[in-house]
Amino acid sequence: MKRFAAQYIITNSGPPLKRAVITTEDDGTIVSIENTSGHLKEIHSTEFYNGIIIPGFVNCHCHLELSHMKDYSSKGKGLGDFIEQIRSTRDYNKESVYSSTSSADNYMYKEGIVLCADVCNTSDSFNIKKQSRIRYINLLEVFGLDPEKAGRRMDDIIKVAETAKEMDLPYSLVPHSAYSMSLTLFRLLRNESLNNKITSIHFMESAGEEAFLKNQTGSLMSSYKRSGLIPSKLEIPGSHTDVVLNEITKSGNLILIHNTFVDRKTIRMVKERENLFWCLCPNSNIYIENQIPPLNLLMEEGCEIVIGTDSLASNINLSILDELKTLQFNFPEIPIEDLVFWATINGAKALGEEEQYGSIEPGKKPGLLLLQNVDLQNMKLLHDSFATRLI
Repeated sequence: MKRFAAQYIITNSGPPLKRAVITTEDDGTIVSIENTSGHLKEIHSTEFYNGIIIPGFVNCHCHLELSHMKDYSSKGKGLGDFIEQIRSTRDYNKESVYSSTSSADNYMYKEGIVLCADVCNTSDSFNIKKQSRIRYINLLEVFGLDPEKAGRRMDDIIKVAETAKEMDLPYSLVPHSAYSMSLTLFRLLRNESLNNKITSIHFMESAGEEAFLKNQTGSLMSSYKRSGLIPSKLEIPGSHTDVVLNEITKSGNLILIHNTFVDRKTIRMVKERENLFWCLCPNSNIYIENQIPPLNLLMEEGCEIVIGTDSLASNINLSILDELKTLQFNFPEIPIEDLVFWATINGAKALGEEEQYGSIEPGKKPGLLLLQNVDLQNMKLLHDSFATRLI
């Protein structure tokens, strides 16, 4: 048995507890939470910390297999330029894929991540995930604008799925984005994902997406033309709303990734789709578009918010806490309880893993983190706040 206490404990099953005591099994399973109402007495073998104990973090969007591309892309050039750089450099330094992916996995564990939804285009990361201390949900992603190549694209991702199945790794087949898939590919994928528990899609990450979908103009169209990716027959959805409501499986949870340029009208229209979650990766959005997601708008509309890191191709690290600090500094009115809620229990719900992760409750094994260098008086994160893994 182990016993932990701190100035505050955020359990996600009630208000923050002051100087409460958590008892766990040696393997991290929560046995009990004792609410002392702030009157903690010195108890033998209880570890007391001057900080906030929270559940382990849930990363709802990552691309682990791009970890070898750290520092390969330029900052602030926009999504079209970023996609071109990824396409032209993805095969560089391939010999370091395993070591960089392994290092990224270890870093995320050290940073307190216990559960991660990871987007995969290949099986390159599977061996590392099989041995990882983090639980991964693999989102096997397909994309392609040429309708004549849609069948081949599906065959390729189904082969990746067969490998995941052989290795007993959880997976779903998912679309990349509204702007990167033909309608033929969307519909082939929909037929293969009728029973998905989890689906994700990159959503309104740039201003240029709307222009491309509506009238095939703008920065994305220019980027595709430069890269020679516009097929002789271009058949794409007319809007992001159309994709969510008509082209994606209605099964299970749907995670909309980024939402950097989402507007109130779109939010209200797509919320017709049930089991919807909105994933924010603010550091990646700043890296690519110099833009922060409209958090206040999402909150006003009652959106279920979760947090992701994206990849090292578009971020300096894979730290959920750094994403929360970016949100805290841009939206200082947000209480730390909300930030932690989004990064823990909401993420666990989005990934269908709330029975084990996301909250500190008896019987669960969520991992325990200690937040330190926090403004405990105002319950806000600071620039030098950091997280330490307790379990």
